[in-house]
Amino acid sequence: MSRFLNVLRSWLLMVSVIAMGNTVQSFRDHSFLSEKLYTGTPEYVNGLQARTFGIWTLLSSIIRCVCAIDIQNKTLYHITLWTFVLALGHFLSEAFVYKTAPLTIGVMAPLIVASVSIAGMLIGYQCVPEPQEEVGARQKKRN
Repeated sequence: MSRFLNVLRSWLLMVSVIAMGNTVQSFRDHSFLSEKLYTGTPEYVNGLQARTFGIWTLLSSIIRCVCAIDIQNKTLYHITLWTFVLALGHFLSEAFVYKTAPLTIGVMAPLIVASVSIAGMLIGYQCVPEPQEEVGARQKKRN
């Protein structure tokens, strides 16, 4: 396994652990979201929205953690990449379309993490080896 993939695995694990903390915070106190993320319209943040955000964050965290463990699984790699694309799209739309999340540090942090992660995963994709079944199938087609 390449050195870059090992660094990417560590990054994914770190991001996953941080997301676990955000999940716990979303379930403990929904004011976390209105004070740190959705400061443009804090009146929209309620317990239900915070728990939904927490579940979404938990699911993303689990996917990222499993990818860090099995980074050579291309299907899992793609799904993990999409978790970052969805997070980036969510925070960008909340900031620029819905205006519920002004560009504070609470919003900039997930935007930066998602962007860096997308770039890292796109670069790292070249280092992920092809499964042996695909290599064998291609060789049979050539013969």
